[in-house]
Formats: sequence, C-alpha cells, structure tokens
Amino acid sequence: MMTNCFVKPNKRPVDWAQIKLLIFDCDGVLTDGRIIYGNAEDDIKHFDAHDGLALMLARYVDLQVAVVTGRSSVALRRRCRDLKIAHLFEGIADKLGCVERLVEELNLDFDQVVYMGDDWNDALCMRKAALSACPADALPEIQKISDLVLEKGGGRGAVRELVDYILHKKGVYERAVMDFLEKPSCSNSQ
Repeated sequence: MMTNCFVKPNKRPVDWAQIKLLIFDCDGVLTDGRIIYGNAEDDIKHFDAHDGLALMLARYVDLQVAVVTGRSSVALRRRCRDLKIAHLFEGIADKLGCVERLVEELNLDFDQVVYMGDDWNDALCMRKAALSACPADALPEIQKISDLVLEKGGGRGAVRELVDYILHKKGVYERAVMDFLEKPSCSNSQ
C-alpha cells in the first residue's frame, strides 16, 4: 500500500549524536533550481559558496555527505569533486531505493540520516530519514511534510543553514570551525 505523502509522518525525536549521513537533492536544494542550457549540451548551475563551505565543515566532524539527483550534470560532478563528496548518484528515478542501498552499504540505518529535498521525488526519502528538511522555496506540500523548513532558499544558503543547525545540535560546530581553520589543506575549494 502506498504511503500518503500528503501527511507528515510521526517520527521519534532525533538522536543528534547518531546522525552520520547528510543526503541532498541537487536542483532546488544545492542550486536555485534553474537549469541553463549552454551550446555544447552542457547545463549551467548556480551553487552557493557558503553551502560549499558548510559541506566541508561537515567532513571535519566525520559526517558523510551524499547527493542523490534525478538528473545528470557535468557541473554537479565537478562541484562534488571540488567538495570531495564521495557519494554522488545521478539520473536516479527511484531515489528511495538508491538511498536504502547507500544506507545499507554504509552500515547505517535511517535514524542516522538527514535528507534535504524540495519536490515530490524526494518525499519518500524525507519520510524515512531521522530528520527531513527543505529550502524555504520548496514545493508547499513538501514544506508541509518536512520536519524543518529552512529560512533560505535552494542554492541561496539553505544547505549552510541546515548543516550549521546540525553541527550545533550535535555540539560540534566550534570544533568543526576550529579544525577547518587549523587544517586548511583539507579544504581547498568552496
């Protein structure tokens, strides 16, 4: 039987110490959702530098990051390479199946996962994650089922807002910043 995706799920309180994996959609989350086609079959995406730095801070406190997107993009592959995001899944129609396999591969469970999405293709993953989040400009129905609606829009600081929130909840924000400042060689790109 299909889950009613219009209803916010009841979840246990988040055990912040157990959060190990942050999963993001791309278009509308890491970017503002606009897709600009270039002349050479390329697409152009707008990423936020503050979001990139936040994803680097997450690495300093052993949070793994994954991107699961329905599209494929040279720009996204480059962004993930620059930010050293090891888990990139492109062209994914069944995001929940992909995320379930990743969670199993990493020997985790959904109580250790935060998922940020903005549209219907993210809803099933958001329902299963310990914490679901969406940008301020996500689809209104997605905002309704999200555990956390951020103040900033996709591609305009929402990822930074979420990562900072998680680091504060885990009590590791200052450590992440201090490690980043003391070991800048680990963070060569934003």
